[in-house]
Amino acid sequence: MKFIKGLCSVVAISAIAALSHAGSAQAISFNITRGVAGPNGVTNQGAFSDFSNKAGTRTIDFNSGSAPTTGFAKYTFENASVSSVRADRWAPAGANGEVNEGNYLAVFQGGSVTIALQESLNYFGMNWGAISPGNVFSFFKGDRLVKSFSTEDVNPVAPVRATQHSGEGNGYLHFYADKEADIFDRIVITQTGGGGFESDNHSFHMASYGDPRKVPEPTAVLGLMAAGGALLLKRRNQAQVEE
Repeated sequence: MKFIKGLCSVVAISAIAALSHAGSAQAISFNITRGVAGPNGVTNQGAFSDFSNKAGTRTIDFNSGSAPTTGFAKYTFENASVSSVRADRWAPAGANGEVNEGNYLAVFQGGSVTIALQESLNYFGMNWGAISPGNVFSFFKGDRLVKSFSTEDVNPVAPVRATQHSGEGNGYLHFYADKEADIFDRIVITQTGGGGFESDNHSFHMASYGDPRKVPEPTAVLGLMAAGGALLLKRRNQAQVEE
């Protein structure tokens, strides 16, 4: 009986936690982490999203030497003479500051890159660094601006300091649409003022796959509740037989 009560308590707490998490979300939020190693543990291609292996997440790593102009994410350069996909020492660093030997996306003053998406997203992330003032991130749904952020808005203490960048900050920057009204289908990254906007390993999460941060997923909570109910019914039946 104690076991059943304990199981029911765990199920109830899990369900309440999931619902509380869903109900507390507001607007587009963000955080910055170290990120993780790339496919097969590769560490010389920059940091990848903590959600890169999650269903519904796609990643563009620019290692082909160009940005895609077809497919689910289409990149368009405004003033392409000052922005490009390139490979040099300023490529965003790996999760532990490793040198990134791959290609990355660079945007400089007077330029911007628009990412047009085939589907609505609730998550976008990028390997960011060396972090500079004047980096601007803008999210749109159709022609409506959902939210715009600058370096000053989203740059806490950078979790990674890269020797190859003379100690400048790096990290993996995550943006989340916390409400259905805040999902987006177009992203514009812009550099204002001097310096550059360096990014790599862009990750996109389709809104139809739910919030990538939720652990457990709502379906998993329901599955746990169903399993708990089945176990409780089985124990009751056993008790009746033993009587």
